[in-house]
Amino acid sequence: MNAPARPPEGRVPSLGENAQRQEATAASALDWSGASNVLCVRLDNLGDVLMTTPALRALKLSRPGRRITLLCSGAGALLAPHLPSVDEVIAYEAPWVKNHRGPDPGPDLAMIERLRAGRYDAAAIFTVYSQSALPAALMCMLAGIPRILAHSRENPYRLLTHWIKDDAPMDGGRHEARRQLDLVASVGARAPTETLEFAVQPRDRRAVQEKLARRGVRDLGSCIVVHAGASAPSRRYPPELFAQVVRQLAATAPVVLTGGSGERALVEHVDTLSGHRAINTAGELSLGELGALLAEAAVLVSNNSGPVHIAAAVGTPVADLYALTNPQHAPWGIEHRLLSHDVPCKYCYRSVCPEGHHACLAGVEPERAVRAAQELLDMRRRMPLPASPTSRRAAA
Repeated sequence: MNAPARPPEGRVPSLGENAQRQEATAASALDWSGASNVLCVRLDNLGDVLMTTPALRALKLSRPGRRITLLCSGAGALLAPHLPSVDEVIAYEAPWVKNHRGPDPGPDLAMIERLRAGRYDAAAIFTVYSQSALPAALMCMLAGIPRILAHSRENPYRLLTHWIKDDAPMDGGRHEARRQLDLVASVGARAPTETLEFAVQPRDRRAVQEKLARRGVRDLGSCIVVHAGASAPSRRYPPELFAQVVRQLAATAPVVLTGGSGERALVEHVDTLSGHRAINTAGELSLGELGALLAEAAVLVSNNSGPVHIAAAVGTPVADLYALTNPQHAPWGIEHRLLSHDVPCKYCYRSVCPEGHHACLAGVEPERAVRAAQELLDMRRRMPLPASPTSRRAAA
């Protein structure tokens, strides 16, 4: 925007001219095209970070040489080696996000100073519909960041310079990835592709191949991966039913059970109930190795959790046991099947089933999950799906 012409020397500017000049100065200060050092804030789970990667790519590519720093939770920070559009990751357990940190405000004050030292030109705050962006916005304002972008239901007043109002119930059901793409598009950031990002590292590919070869599996492309865990109890398919799925799938293809170190007991329970017909790798794979396994596997059968979004990023089809806690987190950009049972209490946004019956998942017959996996497996065998740009190739 061109600045208004200056009045002749000796003439006092009119009120209208002063207002025009102030508006032009403000518009220049708020223009994102010149922001070369951008802070992106995504403080919840690993899967949420993955669903934000299309928006991160859009910000990265919309200005040559732009640097992207991601402020995220410890869980999100595990993705650092696999995010090609991010230059730096800062881990932070915010007091307004569910975690196990204590009440000491020291880390928060230290983080404000760290952000101030980063001299960021702009900040984009990414939240799901049920979260408030204003605590993070206050932190960014106190750190002296001049441009701050976020969705907000409440009037943020001076906490946000770029406010996108949340005014539709449940965000109108808009997918989480689309929500964040729309957010950054409001400041001119768009990218040629909208796929999720997860760059598979060559060392992880080699490591998972060696680990499974020792267990008798040499063709990872023939495997069905089954992930029985999820961070929220409301999103876990009952282990007794998962065991039936594993038992039936193992009759047609090698099945690999995955899970984090904290999910060993759950996965062992599923494995035992299924008659030990699968290869149990719970607690044995790093995040990178899990991504490498999913990049090679034929199909993933999983609760709606982080591995679903890794699979989406690496182009692997998913049979998704989708708890109806919210409608916005389905697999993005890949062939998939959503498996749920319709219930009156759907879209509760709860981590624990408030009704105690888990009917939106428990009502899914194992045979439905098996049929969905077989459909995707048959489709994959007939015509392999194209991979996303960062999936089946190794990171540079």
